[in-house]
Amino acid sequence: MTGRRVDLDLCKRKSFAVRPLHGLPRFRKPDRNIDIENISSNSRGKRVPLELDLKKLKFGTELLKRGFAKMQKGGVIMDVTTAEQAAISEEAGAVAVMALERVPADIRAAGGVARMADPQRIQEIMNAVTVPVMAKVRIGHIAEARALESMGVDMIDESEVLTPADPFFHIPKRMFSVPFVCGARNLGEAVRRIHEGAAMIRTKGEPGTGNVVEAVRHIRLVNQAIAELESRDDDLIRSIARKYADSYTVLLRTVREANGESTKVTDADIVFADQTLDEVAESLYHILLEIKKIKRLPVVNFAAGGVATPADAAMMMMLGCDGVFVGSGIFKSDNPETRAKAIVEAVLHYDDPQVVADVSKGIGAPMKGLDINQLPEEERLQERGW
Repeated sequence: MTGRRVDLDLCKRKSFAVRPLHGLPRFRKPDRNIDIENISSNSRGKRVPLELDLKKLKFGTELLKRGFAKMQKGGVIMDVTTAEQAAISEEAGAVAVMALERVPADIRAAGGVARMADPQRIQEIMNAVTVPVMAKVRIGHIAEARALESMGVDMIDESEVLTPADPFFHIPKRMFSVPFVCGARNLGEAVRRIHEGAAMIRTKGEPGTGNVVEAVRHIRLVNQAIAELESRDDDLIRSIARKYADSYTVLLRTVREANGESTKVTDADIVFADQTLDEVAESLYHILLEIKKIKRLPVVNFAAGGVATPADAAMMMMLGCDGVFVGSGIFKSDNPETRAKAIVEAVLHYDDPQVVADVSKGIGAPMKGLDINQLPEEERLQERGW
């Protein structure tokens, strides 16, 4: 098993434990401000199932991947481009940082092809903080993902913020031991990413705009689609799963059309990662049944794309998100340190309007936002992915 080289001197100076490899978080400093009485009663008295197969507790299992993602629940994950920004984010209370070359606003402004960040920069950020470090890869770019996995990053974001590498498929994430997070605009996209192995979903929003409206749109679309499942019988849910599976047939239909053949794809045709169309549809069907039963996604679902203020972050939590990604909103603002701390507090106390109001006072101007309606469709990053 590969991973980063441990700098023991750095460990002694920073007084933190060494990060385990491939998606397992390092031990964190204890929070001395935990209020035991306010811990949710849902977390008390839960016994480990007796039938738990301990042999399956190994690197790369779905249990561990989703477990790592759940550890970020209720927190803020911040985009950073330097070790200094990573340290500011950790000090502000971020549960993790996302290492990338440029924040989404700068990626949008620069244009051209946006790729995985320089591994040297990612390594510097990994060495600078004790919280988990995530990094972005292009949609479908298996080689970038393998490179990041070999470095020992804690999670990979298959991100529409970067220029897609594969016009037909997302990464088959189950072939990796590191967990993945993926964006979704609706339930269909979320279910497909979970089928592929994503351990965390996030709204896409419209990255780099400082405008939360698209993130709100996406979480409402997902929530309403989940609510609709409650009144749907199994046959109709199976029909929905078949529709969601159609996205995997685009490559076959394109090739057959070019050959002058019928574009019909049969249940027995291989459509994704050695899986037939029937196998994909059956998997999506069972994911939808689970969603209907638990009335939410089976993985954590974070807000992302346009969150710029403490109130933005609190609103996304009120809409049912499990946590918040903040990209350009912090380090494109007047006072990144203060704004970062304010957003963390707003997420933690999203249901207390007085706290949200208090932490929003005197934190400087937010990043200059963009009106989504003024963005041409071809410039909307959320349209990337399928």
